[in-house]
Amino acid sequence: MVTKHLMINTMKLIGKSILSLIFLFTAIQFIKSQETENTDSIFKIFQFPANAIPCVDGNASDWDMVPASYIVGNDKLHEDFNLYSTLDTNNLSIKVKVGWVKGLNRLYFLYEAYDNYWDFSKPGLHHDIFEVVVDGDRSAGTFIDRFHPLKGKIDSWDTFYGYHGVQAQNYHIFTPAKDEDWCLAWGCQPWIKELPWANAAYHYNFKPGEAGRLTLEFWITPFDYAGPEGPSRAVESILTENKIIGLAWAVIDFDNVNAEKNNGFWSIAKQHKFFGDAQFLQPFKLMPTEACYRKKLEANWTFSILDYDKRSVAFKDKSEGKITTWKWDFGDGTFSNEQDPIHVYAKGGQYIVNLYVEGPDGSSKKAKVWDVTLK
Repeated sequence: MVTKHLMINTMKLIGKSILSLIFLFTAIQFIKSQETENTDSIFKIFQFPANAIPCVDGNASDWDMVPASYIVGNDKLHEDFNLYSTLDTNNLSIKVKVGWVKGLNRLYFLYEAYDNYWDFSKPGLHHDIFEVVVDGDRSAGTFIDRFHPLKGKIDSWDTFYGYHGVQAQNYHIFTPAKDEDWCLAWGCQPWIKELPWANAAYHYNFKPGEAGRLTLEFWITPFDYAGPEGPSRAVESILTENKIIGLAWAVIDFDNVNAEKNNGFWSIAKQHKFFGDAQFLQPFKLMPTEACYRKKLEANWTFSILDYDKRSVAFKDKSEGKITTWKWDFGDGTFSNEQDPIHVYAKGGQYIVNLYVEGPDGSSKKAKVWDVTLK
């Protein structure tokens, strides 16, 4: 009897172990598939060099330097209402490039489209539209009034003011805009579509109802917080190299000025609700400068004053390239070979500080005149 119970318990343990192994294997495979999916689905945002910032004038030539791998085209679009299984490029064809510039919290867009019927004769939302949604810090979650978690429990206008578009922004861009503003900033803060937070320009030569090609250039500023009170309390999303932001867009295509409904809602998002729920946005990565536009070696540095009374200064190397040696000249007759030194000045003054770097690709120097000023 004891042997029988022992065998039964042993078989149970074996069974549990097998189930645990199956569960573990399944979990590992799921994690791997998610990692692969996430890696493959990350879109790229091109970093423009500081001396090649695109001019927003409707001329796409500034974007010729952007490699083809940055293009998001027709193959990434799907029709959200299942009106069409595939996109007929004789009816609608688009490609989009997105760029950024290190040090500027702006996203630059080039939208190039062909449409066999451009619908833009009526004011309002019966209009061909390029709808862009951005969540600069990937805080995700709902951000329009109809999706408010307390909808029905608080005043409907309270769900709009202070909530709609505050942590993620939605731009209904009219393509093209004729006798109207370039876009509807859909939320409680229309100021975000104006300079100095946004700008846009078009190039086209068709009339309403005609076929043709359109070029739209624009830039926008993503915000972690953008409220109805205006820019005084706004918090821009900080754009840094290799950061991943949330971004998606859709093309709303009207092909008949007299038709009540649109002819298609073509989106790159996984879910139609991306327009009001940032968890459905796509991951876009702010890429480093392409190698062909980078210097092999370039010295650069920053500093911060740790203690004004003690005149203690922390220097930070920001050089790019392969570096083997550093030499700091603090401007007071002292030097350091550390990469990120802390230096205490004996007396106040205005100092010329130099950083010299060397590596297999040569040498480089960066001097800053009187940036470091101490009392």
